[in-house]
Amino acid sequence: MRNLDYYFVIEKIVNFIRKKVKESKAKGVVLGVSGGIDSATASYLAVKSLGKEKVLGVIMPYYQNQEFEDAIFVCKNLDIDYKIISIKEIVNKFEEALGFEIDKITKGNLMVRSRMVILYGIANAKKYLVLGTSNKTEFLVGYFTKWGDGASDIAPLLDLYKTEVKEIAKILGVSEKIISKKPTAGLWEGQTDEDELGIEYDLLDKILYRLIDLKMKKKDIAKDLNIPLERIIYVENLIKRSKHKRNLPSFPKI
Repeated sequence: MRNLDYYFVIEKIVNFIRKKVKESKAKGVVLGVSGGIDSATASYLAVKSLGKEKVLGVIMPYYQNQEFEDAIFVCKNLDIDYKIISIKEIVNKFEEALGFEIDKITKGNLMVRSRMVILYGIANAKKYLVLGTSNKTEFLVGYFTKWGDGASDIAPLLDLYKTEVKEIAKILGVSEKIISKKPTAGLWEGQTDEDELGIEYDLLDKILYRLIDLKMKKKDIAKDLNIPLERIIYVENLIKRSKHKRNLPSFPKI
C-alpha cells in the first residue's frame, strides 16, 4: 500500500475541514454516525478540526442492533451532541406509497437515501455542512448508494483506502471494538460489506492500489499478489459497472 505519513494526513484533513467550513460560512458540520469505522473516524477528525460544539452526529437506525449501540458509544466518547432519528417509519411509508413489494436491495437504497434527506434537512436548517464518510475503496468500486451516502458537501476520507482509514482511526484513538469489527451498512440483519462486495477489504485495497495508483497490468498484479487473475478481473468489473455513480447525470450537449 501507499507509504503515507499518517500524522501528516490527519493534519491535512483537519485543515481541509476547517477551511471548507470557514469558506462556506457554515456554523458547523452534521454527519451520520453508523457505529462503523468510517463514520467514527470522520467524527473524530471533525472534532479535532472544529471542536465538539460544532459537530452534530445523527444516528438513523432502522434496526435497534449493535450498530445502533456502537453509534451512541462513538458520540458519547467524543462528547458531541447527537440526535437519534429512526428511519423505520419513514422507509415503510415510502414502501407503502410505492404500492408494490420491493426487494431488499431497493429497500436498502431507500434507507440510505432517507438518511441523506434527514442530514440535508438538518444542515439546511442549522446552516451546517454535511460531512461525508465514504472512503476511496468504496468510491472506486461503487459500494455506495447514488444520491444517498455518496452525497455530501465535503468528503474528508475520499482519498483514503479502507485499510488506510483503519490506520488513521488507530492514531486518533477510535475504540478497538469499532476498528476491529466487520464493516456493515446495517441495511438488514446479518449484512456485511465484504459479503456484498464478494472480496475482503485487505485484498481489495491491494488490488485497487496496483490498478489505480500504480497502473499495473492485471497479469502483473496477479503475480505480485500470488492470486488468480480472475480476482483482478472481478475488481476491474466492479469499477466499470459503477462508473455511472461517479459521474454527473448524462445530458445532451446543446
